[in-house]
Amino acid sequence: MQLKPFNSLSIAFMMGGAFLILFLCSFLEFPSISTSIQPMKDPNLSLSLTKSTPDPFTNLISAFKKWDSQVGCAHFRGKHHEALLQSENQNGSSSSLQQVQLGIESECRDPKVEHISVMVKGWTWIPDNLDNLYSCPCGLSCLWTKSSVLADKPDALLFETTTPPLQRNTGDPLRVYMDLEAGRKKSGFEDLFISYHAKDDVQSTYAGALFHNGRNYHVSSYKHNDTLVYWSSSRCLPQRNKLAYKLLSLLPHHSFGKCLNNVGGLDMALSFYPECASDAGVSQKWWDHLHCAMSHYKFVLAIENTMTESYVTEKLFYALDSGAVPIYFGAPNVWDFVPPHSIIDGTKFSNLEELASYVKALANDPVAYAEYHGWRRCGVMANYVKTRALSLDTLPCRLCEAVSRKGGRNARGK
Repeated sequence: MQLKPFNSLSIAFMMGGAFLILFLCSFLEFPSISTSIQPMKDPNLSLSLTKSTPDPFTNLISAFKKWDSQVGCAHFRGKHHEALLQSENQNGSSSSLQQVQLGIESECRDPKVEHISVMVKGWTWIPDNLDNLYSCPCGLSCLWTKSSVLADKPDALLFETTTPPLQRNTGDPLRVYMDLEAGRKKSGFEDLFISYHAKDDVQSTYAGALFHNGRNYHVSSYKHNDTLVYWSSSRCLPQRNKLAYKLLSLLPHHSFGKCLNNVGGLDMALSFYPECASDAGVSQKWWDHLHCAMSHYKFVLAIENTMTESYVTEKLFYALDSGAVPIYFGAPNVWDFVPPHSIIDGTKFSNLEELASYVKALANDPVAYAEYHGWRRCGVMANYVKTRALSLDTLPCRLCEAVSRKGGRNARGK
């Protein structure tokens, strides 16, 4: 079939459109792909790397100053507006975290028992310096102790490493069992169960600061540019080791633990960073200088033993507290526990090569790197406010409140 020729009007429209496109292109500048490197799978990696030319840096404060002049807190708060509203209104937060008792009079209910004493019977995670007499919200007082003298008639007995009594009669202390490990298995004989998960009776996150009061919390402003990643693990689980080995083979790193050690032996951190010694006259444990050693690195690799919902452990929070950027592999709902744009979620990358390329580029971009500290410098905490409020640090008052609601020793036996 013979094609019909274009008429002159159609040709005129086509030529006019072409000239219009050329005219606009002379005024508009379209971004180059090479100046905007960013993993596509993770919406939390919201700041594109700002320079196509690497800008190596070692001084964190200078990186902050560049970020202040080019980005700033007003822009950061605007970008994370919903997260900021969430940090101001705890009732709108995620189901991954329990509600926090604020002590507001309108929210207080008359406690069944105004004073509660808890005696700790067996423990691993509970530090001695948690022992205290607490003045809790809503007029409740709470004695938390390991002493059977101070708590001769306790309202509750807390067990972590041993099984509670099989039976409890009215007038006996309530049985509390705690399991912060990934499996969070109940004993089957508790009246209250504490775990890291919001679905259980009392939630305790790993974000507390009371584990080791003698720790050196010195944070270095100097960041290595030749050795990017800190890694320390002495429990060499096969799957975690395999993942760490594959990623660290792509990145310059120091490994201080038993697993994949490349620093010449164990407990070498003080040889690298003598300023991290907390007390020259005291024998140092590896955890005493953990934060200080981490702070010299731009990134800390944090891989959970088990990757399960809400199991976000000290591995991540130590890295955040040290002023490094965590590279995290673990709980799928980790963003419910941490500030916005504070970590690199390794599971959001297509492969480890893509992740390593991003880390290397970020290490040479002071503005993009400083963006990962914006939450701390600008006060955009989001759910992290509740994560800290639900930590082991605040467990005494929260457990005492739960015991009081049940009536303490007067609760019906079972």
